Amino acid sequence: MVFSGSGGQGVITAAIILAEAAVLHENLVAVQSQSYGPEARGGATRSDVIIADSPIHFPKVIQPNVLVCLTQQAYANYYSILRPGGLLVTDSHYVKLDKKVDARQVELPLYETVMEKIGRPIVFNICMLGAVIGLTKLIRPESIMKVLEEQMNPRFLEMNRQALDLGLKLVEGLWRLNPLASNQF
Repeated sequence: MVFSGSGGQGVITAAIILAEAAVLHENLVAVQSQSYGPEARGGATRSDVIIADSPIHFPKVIQPNVLVCLTQQAYANYYSILRPGGLLVTDSHYVKLDKKVDARQVELPLYETVMEKIGRPIVFNICMLGAVIGLTKLIRPESIMKVLEEQMNPRFLEMNRQALDLGLKLVEGLWRLNPLASNQF
């Protein structure tokens, strides 16, 4: 998987949480790596996550099965690396799809939903993570929550739980809506 966006959106944090949940609570093997621009906020950010049930020999994703783009720039930079037949997840507030890709494209109102229901953009990344695990079924939501409980300030735990649930609800039933969609993830 590749999570991409800009600094301050939490894509690296979301990738770390996903990888830790896979290793600590799902008995899987995971590797997470990241790259980002020199800006602390607003610069390009990319985080790669590989999750497997056997040893991983190379830590970078060359052709992801899942690509998440949370900014237009991230979409422009990375849409072409998505594996044919993969899954492209974009936030409809920040990204307008204008390229033809051989993938299942899912546009979600992640940012707008977080702002409407929670009012704090700081959990935008956890909402995205909920959507991704809801679409891929790779990691159980309970495993993500365990990592959040272990690492998060308890004052922010409920807000993050709500954001995870929002992401899961946004994608609920999407596979059933498209009978041609495969469960390859």
